[in-house]
Amino acid sequence: MKHTNSAFEKSTTGLSRRTVLTGGAALLGGVLLPSTLSGCSAIAAGAVEQLKFWHLLSGGDGIKMNALVQQANDEFSDEFHATQTVLTWGTPYYTKLAMASVGGRAPELAVMHATRVAGYAPGGLLDEWDLDILAEEGVTEETFLPRVWEKGVMDGKLYSIALDTHPFIMMFNTEHAEAAGLLDGSGRLPAMSSPDEFLEVARAMQGVTGVHGLSYGFLNDGAQMWRLFYTLYAQHGAEMKLEVGSEVEYDMDAAVDSLTFIQQLLDGTIAAQTGDYGTAVSEFVSGDSGLFFTGVWELPTMVNAELPVDAQVIPTMYGTPATYADSHAFVLPHQNNPDEAKRRDTYRFVASILKNSISWAEAGHIPAYQPIVESPAYGELVPQIHYAEAAQQVVFDPAAWFSGSGSDFQAYFAENVQNVFLGREDPQKGMEGFARRLNIMLNRPNPLESA
Repeated sequence: MKHTNSAFEKSTTGLSRRTVLTGGAALLGGVLLPSTLSGCSAIAAGAVEQLKFWHLLSGGDGIKMNALVQQANDEFSDEFHATQTVLTWGTPYYTKLAMASVGGRAPELAVMHATRVAGYAPGGLLDEWDLDILAEEGVTEETFLPRVWEKGVMDGKLYSIALDTHPFIMMFNTEHAEAAGLLDGSGRLPAMSSPDEFLEVARAMQGVTGVHGLSYGFLNDGAQMWRLFYTLYAQHGAEMKLEVGSEVEYDMDAAVDSLTFIQQLLDGTIAAQTGDYGTAVSEFVSGDSGLFFTGVWELPTMVNAELPVDAQVIPTMYGTPATYADSHAFVLPHQNNPDEAKRRDTYRFVASILKNSISWAEAGHIPAYQPIVESPAYGELVPQIHYAEAAQQVVFDPAAWFSGSGSDFQAYFAENVQNVFLGREDPQKGMEGFARRLNIMLNRPNPLESA
């Protein structure tokens, strides 16, 4: 993969549509790509406000979101009607959202990953939320976990409201675990507080399957590599700081230790040496492994396959509880002259979705709105309740204008560290290459931020 992008070689003199189409496209993941729009047509008429809602949720998530939107529309049928526009995940979505904010065609509401807000809010592409109006709708800082709420705050202003956290977790086949003699009296795996203890459990699972103990797909997938690495790295109590104009701050010892452990996992017995994500999913579903490192979004896949599965956070092997995650979050794309009536109804619409997000939990996500998590209905969801603690120990991508889900940040990690995963390169050398790439980016200004 190339390390350079000519769009970043040009300094920005202001925020314009052309800036977004050139420099901005690189921030948003590369080249601007065409996208196909889909969604519900507006069927309401008359005096009710028409709210435009953009998001990137498709598949099972899209079905769940459609139901939540319809529920809100039914609840407030005399006040507003929200219509959805669904764009392709990644570059097409984030590019079009930026263009809409710059060009005066922004929707009333959009969904972003929380880790992308740092690239948008400083450039004036997002409007802040009014805390008083949110409070009138029952949405306050106290109704969210501190880490999740604070991720939406920049310079003391709230720019995003999390719908969920969707962490990187460990699923396990309960039948294989029982056959391996691993389950305790409550049907759970034993505590694993060190790499050696985890390896022992994984090898016991492999003894049952005869293929692999763990499924973990990473080949040509920077997101998958980063999710596991950053979970283990953060479990060392280590941080990574990205500040424009400075060099990246990170803990090389923690990074090398984490990468060395990953190399131990990818030995061809515990886990496949060169598995990709799709292969890992298929392997676990077919019963050829007992453990699976994946995101909560794969829970519906396991349910549909009628697999005997449970789940938990990835064990704390280095002393500090930490789980990599991101959040789907609601944002207000910038509007020069927002319609106050529509803006007020947008708050009511978001509050409705948050208050009914038990259905979002059914898809595997951990609702961010704590009254849902604390409800009896959530307590009955298994295995969701078994990994709910992940939201309390979540670690997000280090904040920078070029980091976050769907950005190039994780691709930079793959470019420099995939050979470490494959056992072809020394962990320290791989991290040094990644750090050099980050330092190049840290010497460039956010192309979406006015000069």
